[in-house]
Amino acid sequence: MTKNSHKFSMVTALFITGIHTFLLSIFLYMFNEIDLSFLFYWFISSYIFTFFILHLRLETFVFNSIKSIYRDLTLLESASFNQSPITTDMASLSKEIDSYAKNKKLELEALKIREEYRKEFIGNVSHELKTPLFTVQGYISTLIEGAADDPKIRDKYLKRADKGVDRLIYIVKDLDLITKLEVGDANLTIETFNILETITNVFDLLEIKAEKKNISLLLDKDYPAPVMVHADRDRIQQVLSNLVVNSIKYGHQNGTTEISVEDLNSEKMIVRVTDNGEGVEAKHLTRLFERFYRVDKSGSREEGGSGLGLSIVKHIIEAHDEKIYVESKFGIGSEFSFTLQKQNQ
Repeated sequence: MTKNSHKFSMVTALFITGIHTFLLSIFLYMFNEIDLSFLFYWFISSYIFTFFILHLRLETFVFNSIKSIYRDLTLLESASFNQSPITTDMASLSKEIDSYAKNKKLELEALKIREEYRKEFIGNVSHELKTPLFTVQGYISTLIEGAADDPKIRDKYLKRADKGVDRLIYIVKDLDLITKLEVGDANLTIETFNILETITNVFDLLEIKAEKKNISLLLDKDYPAPVMVHADRDRIQQVLSNLVVNSIKYGHQNGTTEISVEDLNSEKMIVRVTDNGEGVEAKHLTRLFERFYRVDKSGSREEGGSGLGLSIVKHIIEAHDEKIYVESKFGIGSEFSFTLQKQNQ
């Protein structure tokens, strides 16, 4: 801005000085009093005077105009009407406005992304709730229309309707849990416990589910001593359960799901859940932890679940101020890993 204003002032001052010097020379010529040295000094002094007047007025005009805009932008940006001092340097002011414009552009782009996510999320919630609701409605309507008179059909349809209601409750509970985790209302009960015992409990709970696909649930090795960590035991068991269920859901017949626990550094442990199942294509990896996001839009629904398992895992780990990672190769398998605090020494 300063370079442009200097250039404009110089050219305009030269133009104005040239005109009135030319007019002055005509006036002096008419009276036969032309003095070239006088005209030269007149031109130089007039040019300098005109340049500084123009430059000063231009800077003042432009600055006042931009300052007014800047104040308006500041009021829009600020939560209150307490205005901070505004710089009187044109270059700094231009940089600030340019920075403001860039920040607003980024905010608009972020809002567009959030809007797309919101639309997709609402659509997913609608779909997940609609399926069991329509199922329950269909069975109940059939019973009302007369099928209840047949004891076999009645019992069969009531059991199916009950499963549909269970699925609805499961989805609502998971959504409620994620909401609490997001707002910091996780109510974590931090304690020191043996992570190996928790892994064994998860294997025991999911043994029957794994046997249906003949999937082996394994520790990577024999651990000679307990591995003590500092976290919420129940929440970490939920994390492990969700990850193992996920590995079973997408695992191959006669496959394996293996869990290992390793030292990451002097303060952290890392727990790895590895399977040799379907794996995930690279394009899906960045969205795996989104609510209701499914890699297989059809097959995964047949396996049941709320579609919130991995999202819950992510929120629980982040509530512990820990990190979760995923590595996967399509057709080979996946590894989910997360960090935990070691027992305080």
